[in-house]
Amino acid sequence: MTESLLERSARFIDGAVYEGPASVNPVDASFHEVADGVGLVCGFSHIWTLDAGEGLVVLDTSQPDYASAALEHLRHWRDVPVDTIVYTHGHLDHVSGAPVFVGDAVERRRPPPTVVAHDEVGPRLDRYALTRGYNDLIGARQFGRRYRPGFFDADWVEPQVTYSEDLELDVGGTRMQLIHEKGETDDHTIAWLPQQGVLFTGDLMIWAFPNAGNPQKVQRYPAEWAAALRRMIDLRPCLLAPAHGLPIAGTERIARVLDDTATALEGLVADTLAMMNGGAPLDEILHTVRVPDDLLERPYLRPSYDEPEFVVRNIWRLYGGWHDANPARLKPAPDAAVAAEVAAMAGGAAALARRATELCEAGELRLACQLVEWAAQAAPADGEVHAARAEVYRIRRDSEQSLMARNLFRQAFYSSKARLQPEQAAD
Repeated sequence: MTESLLERSARFIDGAVYEGPASVNPVDASFHEVADGVGLVCGFSHIWTLDAGEGLVVLDTSQPDYASAALEHLRHWRDVPVDTIVYTHGHLDHVSGAPVFVGDAVERRRPPPTVVAHDEVGPRLDRYALTRGYNDLIGARQFGRRYRPGFFDADWVEPQVTYSEDLELDVGGTRMQLIHEKGETDDHTIAWLPQQGVLFTGDLMIWAFPNAGNPQKVQRYPAEWAAALRRMIDLRPCLLAPAHGLPIAGTERIARVLDDTATALEGLVADTLAMMNGGAPLDEILHTVRVPDDLLERPYLRPSYDEPEFVVRNIWRLYGGWHDANPARLKPAPDAAVAAEVAAMAGGAAALARRATELCEAGELRLACQLVEWAAQAAPADGEVHAARAEVYRIRRDSEQSLMARNLFRQAFYSSKARLQPEQAAD
């Protein structure tokens, strides 16, 4: 008998079982009726659907290909109009499928769905238009080969109904309360169905360590995220419906997962602030503050996407600004000038690259990356230096657990690989 998603999540949580990122985050466009009248299409971000009697409420639209798959599933499940779309937040993997839903309504001569979101979703989409080129660059670095250029050229559907703190929707007699929270974004919505006990969390629960530290994105809010999780526990949901990962059933099981996640974030915030208040520089804090190993071993808190070290940086940025307390980096010399000076003292860029290779072999990967980076900046046309750099970053990439770290190091590996002669690249 096939194991349901709820059975799998219970087995993982209750038995502390972890079978890898794919096992906790299905993205195969499959459809599941998780509860009576509650459907799920598994996507890069999930599409949750609620049968509200007179129409469907869709929570997030994922990307266009998943939106198309969702519509096919929904026609077989409940062939009734999509009345309302709720964006949990404005990230494009949650909103870029909306034109597919609108286009389908027009094709079937039905009224287009009403799109509902927090007040700040519209300004977020406007900001994406201002930074389209930059977002394409960082998207390629963060997601590697899975990223499709032009993703930020999406013709998104702006919300027609917005709210500030909370909003009660009534669709066909089904009540849904939308509540604003801050966490991964400042425009986040959770959706609560008090009669059914179902809580749609958006990205506040993702079956991975909270994405509160992304090194290439705007400010995240770990303290507010933890507080939101505490308020979610107080609602006592019996079904948790995240935008990434597995659904979770059972009030006590849900509370345990949310409490562990809040505890991890609260510890990072408290410890970072304590060291900041004591005068510690960012460098010391980064190499001191940790999440307890027993929490990181939970199947829903593995640092497979983001990681605690990046969250510490975001806490510093939120409370302390961008200066890291090293006076040399307040108004620093250009990186290339520093690299040239260090290379001269070391006896040349090749000497730096050789030492980086030795450090890499000794397992000192952080130091190895810094030295080989100086070597490449001091001698950007040197094939031997780039061969060493490619190897250091290949090893560094393979040693990392989080997708963000792996793919940024992967990009560095390929940037040096591209500079090598064919015979060097083949080695």
